[in-house]
Amino acid sequence: MKILVVNCGSSSLKYQLINMENNDVLASGRCDRIGGAGINKPFIEYKKGNGSKVRDEVELPDHTVAFETVIKYLTDSENGVIKDLSEINGIGHRIVNGGPNFTHTVLINDEVMEEYNKCIEYAPLHNPAHLQGINACMKTMPNVPQALVFDTAFHTTIPEEAALYAIPYEYYEKYGIKRYGAHGTSHKFITETAAKVLGKNKDDINIISCHLGNGASVAAIKNGKCIDTSMGLTPLEGLIMGTRCGDLDPAVLEFVMKKENLTISEMMEILNKKSGLLGVTNVTGDVRDLKELSKQGNERAELALKMFGYRVKKYIGSYMAALGHVDAIIFEGGIGEHNPDVVNRCVDGLEELGIVFDDSHNDDEQYEGIISKPESKIKMYIIPTNEELKIAEETAELIK
Repeated sequence: MKILVVNCGSSSLKYQLINMENNDVLASGRCDRIGGAGINKPFIEYKKGNGSKVRDEVELPDHTVAFETVIKYLTDSENGVIKDLSEINGIGHRIVNGGPNFTHTVLINDEVMEEYNKCIEYAPLHNPAHLQGINACMKTMPNVPQALVFDTAFHTTIPEEAALYAIPYEYYEKYGIKRYGAHGTSHKFITETAAKVLGKNKDDINIISCHLGNGASVAAIKNGKCIDTSMGLTPLEGLIMGTRCGDLDPAVLEFVMKKENLTISEMMEILNKKSGLLGVTNVTGDVRDLKELSKQGNERAELALKMFGYRVKKYIGSYMAALGHVDAIIFEGGIGEHNPDVVNRCVDGLEELGIVFDDSHNDDEQYEGIISKPESKIKMYIIPTNEELKIAEETAELIK
C-alpha cells in the first residue's frame, strides 16, 4: 500500500509518498510560493528515496495546480517513482485543529467536510490552507480514499481542569473555547517511539515531549496519554517561537493597541508573525542564525536564546509537577533534533531535580540518542519525529 501525505500552508504544499510495506519514503518535497507569494518565482522541490533531487521553477497559481504538479513529478517517466495514479492507495492530510468535534482520524465524505468547514475559525492561519489542499486533491483524485489526521486529536485526553480557561464557562459551552493544543501527531509518534526506546509498554510511560521548531510546544504524557500541553485554543499560546509570542498577559494587547492605534487584525498579525525570537532581535527568528549572532557578540540574539530556553525550562518544571513521576524528557523538531546546545539551555540548572545534561554533545548537529549523563535520575533523549509516517499509518489503517 502506498500513501501520499499532504501538508498544506497558505502558499506551500509539502508531500511524501510512503510505501507502507516497509515505511520507505519513495519521494518527498514541496511546492512553494503558490499563488506568486513573494518576489521570487514559485518552485517545486522533488527528492526521490535514492537521494536524487530536482528543483524547478514552475507556474503555481493555486493549490490545485501545485498538486497536479506533484502528481506529474511522481509519475514522470524518467524521475517518477510510480507508473500511474492507480498505485496511490490513499491520501492523508495533516490538519492543525479539528475543533471540538473531531477526536480521531476520519475518512473524507460530504458530512465530514461539512463539519470540518465549521472548524476553520479554530486555526484561522492554518485551516484555510488545509482546506485548499483537500479540495485540490479531491479534484485531481476524486476516487482515492482521503483521510484527515488532526494534530488536536492526541490532546483530547487533557482533563477539564487543564483544558479550560478561567473565563465565563458559557464561552466554553457556546463557542468551545478551551485548550486544543497542536503538534499532537508528533507528540503521539514520540510517545510510541519513546516506549520502544525505554523498553516499556506505551500505556506505562510518563514523558515530557518537547517539540521545538519554528513552532514549538511541550506536552505532558501520563500513562501514554496527554494530560497537558503548552499550546492553547490556537498555536499562539505557550513557548516563545520563531515569530509567535507565546504566553502573554492579555492586557498587553489593549495597552499596545491603544498606544499604536492598531486594529485586532493588526495586533494578531504582530503576535503571530512579528513577535517571538524575531520580535526580540528585530533581525531573525531562526535559531541557527541567532547562535551565530550570539557568538559574534550580538546581545539581543543571546537574550532571545536565553528567553527561549527559560520558557521551555518553566514548562518542563511545571509538567514534572503535573506528572509526579517522569521516565524521560524527549526533544524533537528542527531545533530539538539539531541543536543540543540549545537543548542544554532548556534544562540548565535543573540538576537538583535529577536532570543532568551531557554537554559533550553541544556541538553535534546530527545527534540521536541519550543526552543525559549516567547519574541523571531522569533520562533525556533526542528522538527525530516523523509526523508524516504517523499520518500515513493512520490513513492506511482506516482504509484497511
